Amino acid sequence: MTQTYNTEIPLPEDFEVPDHVPPELVRDYDFLKTFEPNALAEPFSKTARVFEDEDIPPVFFAPGLTIWRGRGSWIATRFQDIKWVYTDSEVWSNVGAAGFQATVGETWPMIPLGIDPPEHRKYRNFLDPWFSPKAVDRMEPRMRAVANELIDAFADAGKCDFSLDFGRVFPVRIFLELMGFPLSRFDDFLDWEYSILHSNRDPAKVKYGAGNAIRYIREFIEETRAAARDDLASYIVTGSIDGKPLTDDEVIGMIFFLWVGGLDTVAASLSLIFRRLAMDPRMQRRLRKERSLIPNAVEEFLRTQPLVNSSRWAKKDTELRGVKIRKGDYMVCLNTAGNFDPAEFSCPREIQLDRKPIRHFTLAGGPHRCMGSHLARRELRVALEEWFARVPPFAMQPDADLSVYPGLIAAPSLPLVWDRPGSAVA
Repeated sequence: MTQTYNTEIPLPEDFEVPDHVPPELVRDYDFLKTFEPNALAEPFSKTARVFEDEDIPPVFFAPGLTIWRGRGSWIATRFQDIKWVYTDSEVWSNVGAAGFQATVGETWPMIPLGIDPPEHRKYRNFLDPWFSPKAVDRMEPRMRAVANELIDAFADAGKCDFSLDFGRVFPVRIFLELMGFPLSRFDDFLDWEYSILHSNRDPAKVKYGAGNAIRYIREFIEETRAAARDDLASYIVTGSIDGKPLTDDEVIGMIFFLWVGGLDTVAASLSLIFRRLAMDPRMQRRLRKERSLIPNAVEEFLRTQPLVNSSRWAKKDTELRGVKIRKGDYMVCLNTAGNFDPAEFSCPREIQLDRKPIRHFTLAGGPHRCMGSHLARRELRVALEEWFARVPPFAMQPDADLSVYPGLIAAPSLPLVWDRPGSAVA
């Protein structure tokens, strides 16, 4: 028996600038352009203009901005405003978020991402034990073993393509083992996921990725029902909430959500972190010398690498900075700006390994804060610690293309070089 959810989209598919939007707050802005490739050391600097250009209000309306749930949106650029949108679930809704499944005619939501509090909380309570700090502690020895197994393959060669040989593989292997997905489908998963998230929303490509992934996951669920294992997918398939077994829609809504979220973020973060360290020998030397800074450095790297901007829609009429927001309006939280708000951070574009306190929205915020945030942080920390223990000071290959996408694609290729064992250390 399936369960139905309210996933109705509150905006028409096509519309002009709403009458309640003052003309002086309308700007021709598409945040997707900020994710175009560049070769800058600080690749997210394209949003600096929202603080420097007096003609750009802190909150403005972009009628041409296309998001998954409609056309046209308000954009919040300041840290405190973004914090309010993320945390006030009485005003702001996430229903319909990341509706990739809808492109192939599915009506179930991504769970718990696409469900609002208070119902959202029961699903978080069900899944959180698998992502708690204690659970991550238990996973750490395996993380270190996988990291060293990968490093073994190239440590003595004096070079590698970090993104292909380590960054893309390390977190995905940890995730596949956590879920119980077979490693043999690694390439298929990345192909489908890339089509969903990195096709510039080409409907045919998204349908291809989502359709194949959902078909596979349905088969995987049935195999798991027949022979449950000791993994997260089995826990979901055989699970219950408040004494009631999960419905078919709840099971696939959770597993598809975790599948989409588990293949990209840490891999992208790793490639950007190691790119920056390769380009900045002084920063690399300090972090090697002061290993105790690594946990704090991970947070600062995350702050300066906001991979995703998230949106919400208004459940009721409200105001932000005196701007009237109507029920049904969308708000894009421009994390690529808010994480660099000069009102919150001194020298916001500078990476300060010992910066305190560090606040950011790279892993979102409020009730929908990234479920895997503890896992992601630990994977980044372990990767840095094990790499520094095994690999000498490294740099970009001299003829390497420095181009990088300031988002989830990040650095698809990152050729690094270092002195081989027995040679002089640079």
